[in-house]
Amino acid sequence: MAVHLDAMTPVALLERTLRVFPERTAVVYGTERWTYARLAQEVGRMAGALERAGIVPGDRVAFLAPNVPELLVAHFAVLRVGAALVAINTRLQAEEVGYILAHSGARIVFCDPELAGQIVPPAQGAPLYVNVEDPVAGVTGSPLPGPTYAEFVEGAPVLSVALQLEDENALTSINYTSGTTGQPKGVMYTHRGAFLNALGEMYVHGLGRDSVFLWTLPMFHCNGWCFPWAVTGAGGTHVMLRGVDPARILELIPQERVTHFNGAPTVLLMLAEAPEAAGVRFDPPVRVATGGAPPSPTLLARMESLGVRVTHLYGLTETYGPHVYCEMQADWESLDPEGKARVMSRQGVPYHHATHLRVVDDAMRDVPPDAATMGEVVMRGNNVMKGYFEDEAATAKAFEGGWFHSGDLGVVHPDGYIELRDRKKDIIISGGENISTIEVEHTVVKHPAVLEAAVVAMPHEKWGEVPKAYVALKPGAEATEDEIIGFCRETLAHFKCPKAVEFMELPKTSTGKIQKFRLREKEWAGYEKRIQGN
Repeated sequence: MAVHLDAMTPVALLERTLRVFPERTAVVYGTERWTYARLAQEVGRMAGALERAGIVPGDRVAFLAPNVPELLVAHFAVLRVGAALVAINTRLQAEEVGYILAHSGARIVFCDPELAGQIVPPAQGAPLYVNVEDPVAGVTGSPLPGPTYAEFVEGAPVLSVALQLEDENALTSINYTSGTTGQPKGVMYTHRGAFLNALGEMYVHGLGRDSVFLWTLPMFHCNGWCFPWAVTGAGGTHVMLRGVDPARILELIPQERVTHFNGAPTVLLMLAEAPEAAGVRFDPPVRVATGGAPPSPTLLARMESLGVRVTHLYGLTETYGPHVYCEMQADWESLDPEGKARVMSRQGVPYHHATHLRVVDDAMRDVPPDAATMGEVVMRGNNVMKGYFEDEAATAKAFEGGWFHSGDLGVVHPDGYIELRDRKKDIIISGGENISTIEVEHTVVKHPAVLEAAVVAMPHEKWGEVPKAYVALKPGAEATEDEIIGFCRETLAHFKCPKAVEFMELPKTSTGKIQKFRLREKEWAGYEKRIQGN
């Protein structure tokens, strides 16, 4: 007799929690309090409305909104009808959003009214636009042609949250990169991968029935590192936060008995520097996962004084967010902040479901675990993407040799922990966001006075690193730093724009290639470069 195995899907995590904890608090947003029974009803209603609107398995549904309850609902409802969620970075400009909508072929676009200006005027045959009003935050109105969210779901059949999935490798979502080689690529996640990643997050971060998770991490970023599914599967509470406001975060933690939140070191620094943090110490401690730059000794000490326990992660959009974490050894706990920061600067070891990780040379041979020999970090397994949407060539290149190539260079310590040392690409990671130097350079050289440009990372106290443009002007042309920056801000998301411009003759090799490493060395002289992951 053949054994029947159910396909893995993160929707099953909601189904289980509904059965076990129907009356537990699932969502907190302002004065709103939803039980898991209510959350399941909202998921079923959105799913019913999507089916009524003609969404069928394989379709794509886009969402451009901050961390509001409707986006959490979409993480289950869109999957429930077999479609793929496309959660879009809210910081992108209209041209970038337009590319993602067109490339993904989204049939329905849910959009927060405050972000409607980031969507180009709809053309004939455009997708259905749904205005996601937010009465809790006072954001109302219907700037896009289409119904409000309330109108979209009104009278829709409420579907069961039970999902009989035939193919666990079907798409749950497409997450677009920040365009590190020009146009962004759509990273495809599957039901199986999302389910296993959620289980991994539950275990590594100790999520359980009594967990209260504060949403400081954007849900558009790698589907919130799969935490929408993980917190739900654990039966914990989602405390929604529309934007990162240090004073509000410090207020919500004791008020809602928050146990966990995630965010880039920038968020932690904002909390540490907030006037409201003076004299505050959370008891019991709050667990925080941070990606990007390793926490500095100063920041770690400040977090510990606040009663915050930090876990350092590393991964990429292509690995559903975190792939490895710096698991603390017992004897590390008693180290001083300097010593703890030194060991925590390592990216660490794989999650339990993400067992395949190597650091290899150009011939795909493992480098020795000597903490000195550098190689490229490569991964494969349960939490590596299915591929890039509608881009077979890029997918094949990323998986050369049967492993996903991260493009990051690292070493392996004798204890097996990896540590990043550099990147093959010139990606700038600013406050946890990837910035393509190529994209910024292409924008700078569009200025009529610019002959050529090179963009590199320069150190920044708040964001870790930010773009700086080195510019050579055309003969006889003139331009100022403010003019170049202002020109970029017309077309690029502001976080991608250069924060400084220096005019000079660019250093080049004998073949005419710009020597960007010399520019980087100039910027980071006297600093210890903070290598960051996604």
